[in-house]
Amino acid sequence: MANPLDLEEQEQLDQLKHFWKQYGNAITWSLIVVLGAFASWNFYNYWQRSQAIEAAALYGEVERVSQLPNQPQLERAFLDMKERYPSSIYSQQAGLLVAKQNFETGNVDSAKSALTWVTQSSADTGFKSIARLRLAGVLSEMQDYTGAMKILQSSFPADFGALAADRRGDILMLQNKKPEALIEFKKAFNLFEERSDYRRLVEVKLNALGTDPMGTSFDSGDRVSLTEGSK
Repeated sequence: MANPLDLEEQEQLDQLKHFWKQYGNAITWSLIVVLGAFASWNFYNYWQRSQAIEAAALYGEVERVSQLPNQPQLERAFLDMKERYPSSIYSQQAGLLVAKQNFETGNVDSAKSALTWVTQSSADTGFKSIARLRLAGVLSEMQDYTGAMKILQSSFPADFGALAADRRGDILMLQNKKPEALIEFKKAFNLFEERSDYRRLVEVKLNALGTDPMGTSFDSGDRVSLTEGSK
């Protein structure tokens, strides 16, 4: 037979009953919300992992098809990725890959379309910047210099500033705007790291325009003299 509660224990039990009667519903609902949020978070993480795995598998298919001469199959695989996983990083990678393949096979319009999609849909500044630089190159190939410069004159992250300036210089040279190109090449030269291969390439471009990037200017006759003097 259970021992009867003493007065102190009975008082504590009454207080607990009173507390639960007053706050029990609020505590229960709080627990439901917390546990529900935890369950939702776990489900979201599981869904994200599942989406990433499926997107990676589709990217593998795009990569495989890109090695084949079947262009419609490549476009269908990329379209499938865009429709099912538009925000996935794998879809952005697929866009760059498809654009590269299309450009190399002479399908410039499709390359432009793929790169435009990446610039508009990617939330990753790196992918977006790469796509914009390549899109400017495609547009310049199509002799749409105005469109290319418009893209390159927009804001780029610091890591891409030198590349954007170099590409602007290239497009200005195609338009025979040498003074403006010189400004952009100098800007690119100063932004690239000292040991960068890109910096040496820009230096060659500046030399071809009669300018020593370290500060000395010379004309084409001077270049010949310097070359002969070094022999």
